[in-house]
Amino acid sequence: MSYSMPVRLLLGALLVCGLPLPSIAAEPSQLSKSWEQWRGPDRQNLSSDTGLIQDWNATPPKLIWTATGLGKGYAGVSIKDNRLFTTGNLPEGQAVIAVNTDDGKILWKTNLLELNPEHGYPGARCTPSIDGDRLYAISSNGAIFCLSVADGEIIWTKNFEDEWQGKMMSKWGFSESPLVDGDLVLCTPGGKDGMMVALDKTTGKEVWKTSVKDLGEKGKEGAGYSSIVISNAGGVKQYVQLTGKGLIGVRASDGMLLWNYNPVANGVANIPTPIVSGDYVFCSTGYGTGSALVKLSKDGDGIAAEEVYFLDAKTLQNHHGGMILYKDHLYCGHGHGNGFPICLNLKTGKVVWGGKIRGEGAGSAAVSFADGNLIFRYESGEVALIEATPEDYKLKGSFKADQVLGKAWAHPVICGGKLYLREQDVLMCYDLRK
Repeated sequence: MSYSMPVRLLLGALLVCGLPLPSIAAEPSQLSKSWEQWRGPDRQNLSSDTGLIQDWNATPPKLIWTATGLGKGYAGVSIKDNRLFTTGNLPEGQAVIAVNTDDGKILWKTNLLELNPEHGYPGARCTPSIDGDRLYAISSNGAIFCLSVADGEIIWTKNFEDEWQGKMMSKWGFSESPLVDGDLVLCTPGGKDGMMVALDKTTGKEVWKTSVKDLGEKGKEGAGYSSIVISNAGGVKQYVQLTGKGLIGVRASDGMLLWNYNPVANGVANIPTPIVSGDYVFCSTGYGTGSALVKLSKDGDGIAAEEVYFLDAKTLQNHHGGMILYKDHLYCGHGHGNGFPICLNLKTGKVVWGGKIRGEGAGSAAVSFADGNLIFRYESGEVALIEATPEDYKLKGSFKADQVLGKAWAHPVICGGKLYLREQDVLMCYDLRK
């Protein structure tokens, strides 16, 4: 433990006088108990945990336990108390799986589908959303399920194609994690007359649906691989989503399409969850597309979307792996399939550092934040600790995950002082506490 200069002088004086030293407690850590949805509270991927290891070179995280039997997939995890939930393709079909976070033992498994859907990169993608005694998940063939947290019993389900003529923009399966907001659960079937829908979370009954027409030339019709976030830009509550045709904003009260932004769309896969900051939305896609900041403002009964800046693919493109906004700066992996660490000033679009720095691993990087640091998890299995500062790229150590069974694409989750790394059939839990 290190002390400030005045404290050191006081301790020295007490020692000289032969007096007993006072008990000075270290600053207590604060550890969260829940991570109840994709990207955590407000879908920002910012863990509230403090008191974590600050130097992995000196003290690398220790593996606590490993769980097996989670099936194939790239899904993240959600956590409440000592229960963790994820999805995976098991031999008997695609399922939701519950795990005890104390020891990694599986509590229950519930099949959503009798057969595993056939699409590129087979496996489940959805991070279940927890809401009290229920949780919600989307299968990769396009259906939303409501289940009991206690035992996994299916309470209700709705099929995207049957209900809303749902479709994906391309061939890799539905990847959305549903959003629970008040009495509603929201998802993106991708249909012309049901691009986004709001359902009564208790019964599954449709409350409203969003119809879309011409969303622009770029991209493809249908849902993207992103998940919905909430914005109150221009004083209007709205749901923002990245679809096959780019960004859309939907009025929360009735599902009316308020605005759309097409230039960020590509025709292969639009993936990263948008970043909302006040009246602004930041978005990025790969496949040689780029990134943009859009300002939203009140316009009569609607919302006007104005492009603040557009960054070409050479400057910034986040293929997948997500982006972190911390103190007005964006951090993510740049370059299609490269994951080069980069820091960007959100307001100006200026690259502060990075963009050409080769990280500790190879391939795309999934990024999370906790206790002043970024955790980059590379496709090749390396996990790096990088200080979240615009000053410079400050690497604070790295390690390779205990198991690498394929492309390590699942986003790392930090909750309760623990780091959770999903790797296909395996889930690894590491201790991050000092």
